[in-house]
Amino acid sequence: MKNKILLALIIGTMISCNQNEKSETINNTNTEIMEKQEKQKIEELLNTYKKSLNRSDAKLAQSLYTKDGIFMPTNGPSGIGSEGILKSYEYVFSQIQLNIEFFIEEIQVEGNMAFAVTSSKGTTLIHATKETVPEENRELFVFEKVDGEWKIARYMFNKTK
Repeated sequence: MKNKILLALIIGTMISCNQNEKSETINNTNTEIMEKQEKQKIEELLNTYKKSLNRSDAKLAQSLYTKDGIFMPTNGPSGIGSEGILKSYEYVFSQIQLNIEFFIEEIQVEGNMAFAVTSSKGTTLIHATKETVPEENRELFVFEKVDGEWKIARYMFNKTK
C-alpha cells in the first residue's frame, strides 16, 4: 500500500512539473509574441515619423509625440510640449527639406515605456542656398504607450559626420 501511495505521489509530482514547464513555455512564447507585436508598432511609428520628416509635415510630426513630449534637435532649442514641438518642426522645415531613410538598430520594450536607437542617412536641401548636402545622424527615441498607442516621449539626434 505504501508503495502504491509513494508511486502515486511521484507520478503526480512528475505530471505537475511537466504542466508547470508547459505553462512556463506558453507564458514565454506569449511574452515573445507580445513583445514582437509592440516592436512592430514602434517600427510603424518610426516609419510614420520618417514620412513626416520627408514631407516637411510639422503637424504630423507633432501628432506622434506625447502631450508633454520633448524634441531635442542638434544646435537648436528643445521643443517642449505639444505647441513647442510644433514650432520647432515648423522652424526646422522652414530651413531645410529632408530626404532620409531610417535604420533601426535596437528597440527595447519594458511595459509602457520603450526606446529605440536608430540611424538615418540621406540628403538635406538647404532652402537658403538651394544646396543639397549629405545628411547622416544617429538618434535616440524614448516612447511611451498612451491609451494603448505608442507615442514619442523624448527624441534627440546628432550628426555623425
